[in-house]
Amino acid sequence: MTIKDNDLAYLQRCVELAAEAVVAGDQPFGSILVSAVGEVLFEDRNRTGGGDATRHPEFAIARWAAEHLSPDDRRSATVYTSGEHCAMCAAAHGLAGMGRIVFATSTAQLSEWMDELGRPSSGIAPLRITDVVPNAQVEGPVAALTDEVRALHTRASVGVATAST
Repeated sequence: MTIKDNDLAYLQRCVELAAEAVVAGDQPFGSILVSAVGEVLFEDRNRTGGGDATRHPEFAIARWAAEHLSPDDRRSATVYTSGEHCAMCAAAHGLAGMGRIVFATSTAQLSEWMDELGRPSSGIAPLRITDVVPNAQVEGPVAALTDEVRALHTRASVGVATAST
């Protein structure tokens, strides 16, 4: 895995977006799409709090890219995200013909944290991106961001528990 300084800066922005999601009552996920020349093309955060469980930022990126970028530009772009794509988002990524993915924390880490926090499973198999898109170019997790992302999931979990009592 080759994580460069600019990769870390983009991932840090994803974590900032994930924190914005928590403040808005959503689960802590944030993602950005960066062109081959380093231009941030699109960014979003999780927006599932309104009841639509498909409003993941990685899915939004795939849709935006399919509508606005050529196939070559999609392949040469990089998706940065605070958490590894779920199966739905990985499939959207593959179908849109997206390029490299760099994630801060993995599906395995998230599953472990949710178990520790007593949160129920989403009911979706916790697959790795490469289980869904075998030839995807994937890098992550990035240990430098683990504690910060885990803390966001803890905050979000406490908010969910508080809201339901």
